[in-house]
Amino acid sequence: MYLLKFKKNLVEKVWGGRGFQKTLGFDLPTDELYGESWEVSCHPAGMSYVENGELEGKSLEEIFVKYGKDLVGEEIIEKYGDKFPLLIKYLDINDKLSVQVHPSDEYALRVEKEFGKSEVWYVMEASSDAKLILGLKNDVTPEIYKEKVDKKDFTGLFNEISVKKGDFIDVKPGVVHGTLEGSILICEIQQNSDTTYRIYDFDREVNGVKRELHLDKAMDVIEFGKDVEISSEESRKKIKIQDATVEELIRGDYFSIDRILVDGTFSDKSYKNFKIYSILDGDGVLNSEDKEYKVKKGDTYFIPAKMSVEISGKLEIMKSYI
Repeated sequence: MYLLKFKKNLVEKVWGGRGFQKTLGFDLPTDELYGESWEVSCHPAGMSYVENGELEGKSLEEIFVKYGKDLVGEEIIEKYGDKFPLLIKYLDINDKLSVQVHPSDEYALRVEKEFGKSEVWYVMEASSDAKLILGLKNDVTPEIYKEKVDKKDFTGLFNEISVKKGDFIDVKPGVVHGTLEGSILICEIQQNSDTTYRIYDFDREVNGVKRELHLDKAMDVIEFGKDVEISSEESRKKIKIQDATVEELIRGDYFSIDRILVDGTFSDKSYKNFKIYSILDGDGVLNSEDKEYKVKKGDTYFIPAKMSVEISGKLEIMKSYI
């Protein structure tokens, strides 16, 4: 086992842009607009393939099947069996992201035969006018919602919230969400699922055709009156450890996430399960098992179970684990 880096799976989107190249330094293969970079995925819609070391060219699915608990940890195998649990992406949003909602495990496993979709967004960059749709207004009941949507009237339904760099948003299943104004670069951590129910797409056409809506399924899973949890950099508790500042972003049923700011050297101790580092800013070096890995903004590294890592440099890291 060693630290794994996967090839980026870049996805063109109508709401995408060129931010991956401008801000993160990615090599974009065409002049089209790119909205997603699947960084760590064991989903058939965008499988990850190793690009470093002796496992180069192998898919995450292959190595997950072959190495099992040595890769992800015994606890993960006991809980999830042969299903890898997480999916990590970067999102570059420059136009309206459709208003959508995700199902819970209970609904998705029954109806879609895959995990539900609990996800979180960390805002890496945002224009001054960046505004999201997060949840429904408090006075919107199921009856009001259905009546308006049946008439294709989406006015007055959605909460509109301005966001800025450093905001952390917990998008639980059942929470209606989308983007409204401005541009925003996001690190997204989610369950391993590609199930999204589209409610409204602003009457946008792609190749002359409006994108499909999923109004009945969305109605089944929307949680009315559910508040969205947002934390800012100023509000979060910070703990100083060695040459690093650690912020606890979330502790949840599906994943836990820390933001780590390193300026010097920080030893991240071994852990029973796998970890994933998303390098949000800066550059430096990861050292593990006598191997050195140079890292920079936009990189993502998979840390197998029970491996410790010494982090050196000036870095902002999102650490995801279970």
